[in-house]
Amino acid sequence: MCPILATWEIASVTFNDVFVNISLEECAFLDPSQKKLYRNVMVETFRNLASVEQEMEVQTIEEVYKTLRRNQMAA
Repeated sequence: MCPILATWEIASVTFNDVFVNISLEECAFLDPSQKKLYRNVMVETFRNLASVEQEMEVQTIEEVYKTLRRNQMAA
């Protein structure tokens, strides 16, 4: 095994590690295609993280996404 790889520690990745937070002010500057791209990337990120984690505790990917978006818009 490569000595460099043998020394790596693999840490857990959370949604917050990969989440790209766009404020409402920033969102206002995005055109519809950019907003759609942002949404698609975030949904794909959720799915990728969920595929690594065999089961989610309570909420589905879509529920988490909706909750985060709701909270962001309320802020």
